[in-house]
Amino acid sequence: MPVNLSAPKAQSLLPVKGVQLGFTEANIRKQNRKDVLVIKLIEGTRVAGVFTKNQFCAAPVTLCKEHLASGNEIRALVVNTGNANAGTGEFGLAHAKETCAALADLIGAKSAAQILPFSTGVILEPLPVDRVIAGLPACISNLKEDNWLNAAEAIMTTDIVAKGYSKQISLAGKTVTVTGISKGSGMIHPNMATMLGYIATDAAISQLGLEKLIDYAVNRSFNCITVDGDTSTNDSLILMATGQSGITEVQADSSDYLLLRDAITEVATLLAQAIVRDGEGATKFMTVQVEAGRDIEECRKVAYAISHSPLIKTAFFASDPNLGRILAAIGYAGVDQLDVNAMQLYLGDVLVAEHGGRAEAYREEQGAAVMKEAEILVRVVLNRGEASATVWTCDFSYDYVKINADYRS
Repeated sequence: MPVNLSAPKAQSLLPVKGVQLGFTEANIRKQNRKDVLVIKLIEGTRVAGVFTKNQFCAAPVTLCKEHLASGNEIRALVVNTGNANAGTGEFGLAHAKETCAALADLIGAKSAAQILPFSTGVILEPLPVDRVIAGLPACISNLKEDNWLNAAEAIMTTDIVAKGYSKQISLAGKTVTVTGISKGSGMIHPNMATMLGYIATDAAISQLGLEKLIDYAVNRSFNCITVDGDTSTNDSLILMATGQSGITEVQADSSDYLLLRDAITEVATLLAQAIVRDGEGATKFMTVQVEAGRDIEECRKVAYAISHSPLIKTAFFASDPNLGRILAAIGYAGVDQLDVNAMQLYLGDVLVAEHGGRAEAYREEQGAAVMKEAEILVRVVLNRGEASATVWTCDFSYDYVKINADYRS
C-alpha cells in the first residue's frame, strides 16, 4: 500500500476558473476503467511544459513540443492511459496528430496545433487510435470544472491511488486557486523531467513568467524524485494559467509572483512526493538529504547514488541496518577528491559513521529501530562546502518485482 498516502476527496480538489475536465472509459487496454481525459481551457489561457529528456521520447511528447513552440494558443489537452504510443515510429506520430485533429473539431478549435496530446502505458505497441477518438465525444459531454478527482483517476496506470492537491492564496485582495493532479508509480526518474502532471491556476501571468515559474517548480519537485532510476519515454508536466481570478497580470519577481511561485511549487512538491509514496510496491518513504557539498551537482550525485542502489533499497525494505551499503554508494557517486574521513552519515537523528568508519557510539539496534519506520531520513554531511540537495525515494519490495513482471498480463 502507498506510504502514508490516500486518495484525495473530490471536494478537496478545488475548481480552477477556466478549466473544464471530462473523461470516459474507452477500453484502451482494460475494460471498466477511466482511460481517456480531456482538459478544455478557456481562450486566453497560457500554457508551459517540461518533458522527458529520454531521446526515445513518445510521439505525443514530440507533438506537444511542436505545438507549444508553434505559438498557437492551446485550447485543450487529451490524455489516454493503457498505451504509451512510444516506440511506434511514424504511425505513432500520425495517430497523435489524428487524435489532436479530432478533438480540435469537437471543441471548435481553429487548428489541431491548439491541442496537446499525452499517452501513458505500454511501450512498443500501436495506439488504438480509433478507440481514443471514439471516446472523445463522451469526454466532451461531461466537461466540468469540478471533475479533478475523476481526471486524476483517468490518468492512472499502475498507481494504487489517485494523486491531487489544491492550494489557495490571496493576491491583490482576491483568491487565487492552484490545483494539480499527477500519475506515476514506476519507471520514475527525474530527467525532464511513467510520470504525467497537470497543474492549473486562475492567476494571470505572462508567458515568460509562466515558463520561469515551471522551471523553478520542477527543479524543486519532480526533478527531486526517483523510484527505480528509469526515465520514462513519456514524462510530461504542464502548467496552465487561465487569468480568470480577476487579478491583474502578475509580474515576474514581484512579491505576488513569489507568492504564486511558492504555491505552485508546494503543489508540485506534494504531487511529486505522492508518486514516490505510491511507488510500485513501496513500503518506506525515504528522504535523502546531502549537505555541506561544494555545489548542488555533487550533492545530487551522492543523493541519487544512494536512492538508486537496489542493495540499499532492499535493505530498507527488510529494515536491515546494513549501512555499509550507503557508504559504498557515497564512495562511487563520482565526487572528485572526496575526503571520506571528513564526512558524516546519519540515519534519522542517529550518527552512524564519521572519521571514515562506524561512529563510536553507534549501535546496530539504533539503526534497526529507525529503519522500521515508514518515513526515514538519510542525511549525509560532506563537510566541504555550503551546497545541499534533497531527493525523495522509496524502498524495493517483493511487490515491485511482481508488478513489473506481470505488467502486461
